[in-house]
Amino acid sequence: MLRRSLLSLIVPAAILLGAVPALAENRLALVIGQSAYKSVPALPNPANDARAVSQMLTDAGFAVTAASDLSQDEMRARLSDFASQVAAKGADTVALVFYAGHGLQIDGENYLVPVDVDPKREADIPIQAVRLNDILNTLTSVPSRMRIVLLDACRNNPFPELSKTAGHGLAIVDARVGAPGTFVSFSTSPGAEAEDGSGANSPYTTALLASAKEPGIPIEDTFKRVRLAVNKATDGRQTPWDSSSLTDDFRFMAGAAASPAATPPPAAAKRTVDEWKRELQGKPIEAANELMVIDGSDESYEAFAAIFAGTPRGLQARDWLDRHRRMVAWNSAVLANTAAAYRGFLAQYPDTDLTATARKMIERLRYRPDPAPAVALSVPATNVALAAPTCPCNATPQQRVNAPVKKRADPDPPRRAGKRPPRVVVEDDVVVVRRPPPTVVYEPAGPPIGIGIGIGIGGGGGYRGNDGGGYRRGGY
Repeated sequence: MLRRSLLSLIVPAAILLGAVPALAENRLALVIGQSAYKSVPALPNPANDARAVSQMLTDAGFAVTAASDLSQDEMRARLSDFASQVAAKGADTVALVFYAGHGLQIDGENYLVPVDVDPKREADIPIQAVRLNDILNTLTSVPSRMRIVLLDACRNNPFPELSKTAGHGLAIVDARVGAPGTFVSFSTSPGAEAEDGSGANSPYTTALLASAKEPGIPIEDTFKRVRLAVNKATDGRQTPWDSSSLTDDFRFMAGAAASPAATPPPAAAKRTVDEWKRELQGKPIEAANELMVIDGSDESYEAFAAIFAGTPRGLQARDWLDRHRRMVAWNSAVLANTAAAYRGFLAQYPDTDLTATARKMIERLRYRPDPAPAVALSVPATNVALAAPTCPCNATPQQRVNAPVKKRADPDPPRRAGKRPPRVVVEDDVVVVRRPPPTVVYEPAGPPIGIGIGIGIGGGGGYRGNDGGGYRRGGY
């Protein structure tokens, strides 16, 4: 009877546990929705997006901190508090940040826009906004198992004066240049602008809510579904993008995976353009478009654009490919941050939305001082003595101490009191002369002679601005 009672309790408990995420780790989320902008028109959907995502993440086992319509100081404070919460939970924590609102790039850097921002020129954005790399560095500064950053922030630039000179959308972020265990997703591809949507939620958030609720789907496959759903919902105008350095598996919802027909095919080995042409040839255009969007590689877009040239889908694929290659070239120029690199970008892309920024960076670099030439550190120490002044009167006291002693030729030097004569020892017809150690002369030490310059070493594993970045294609 007791066994039956225990069994009747165990079975329902097992069913209940199987219906919720199997949480071997702590899950913390910060969800921000920015709608009530003060100096530009309000955005209707970010507040709705934040509420819906907060509920989805709560269902997925996250402890959610929700915030809306934050000023710059409030954004920084919430991010700092969130990092403290992650640190308190320990290294076995999944930390997720979702942001919906305005975002833009200035000089190759991405910024999230507080509601109290009121810029008059580009130079105001770094002062008034919050840099994306600062958020990533804050998250990686505390021990955690995984960091997930989801940005529904690629809406059009709302500032008329800035839109004349700043690049469109967001610049590329490569999660692989930072600490392993990071996943970053944009609501559209770098350099493009996302739609706010006509429904209660943006196209990106709508697709995320549907895909993340599917049980047992790895995060990479979840965002392949998001890419495809947004591409279809916007008739090809918008395609999300992501970058990953994850080393562990993650699923929003635990449980058995959906049916194979509803799951995107597994990623195959990297294929060439010709291999993709053979794969796509003869397929209906929409079926071929799905394969291309799920894969997200340059090669698949190149093949699709060639096969379906002249069609609306083919033109969209060509536009995506050209923009992606331009953003990769721009990212390379920003990483190098030299006048030659920006000139190379302008030679390749002379008339784009980034032209004004590239010219500005070239002009700015004119005033950067050239670094002093470094002295090779592999020079042997003996070279210091060899390079010593020949005239000891011009040498420093330390140089006089280190300089080789030259002795006068004196066939019969006079003996001095207190000096012991050299002792001659004959060993197997070999004369060995042993002399007592010389008397040490103390002189005030001068400044040391330097043979090189200091080398500054930066911290590793961080997300850097103009000297750090990289790229990933849509779905890398």
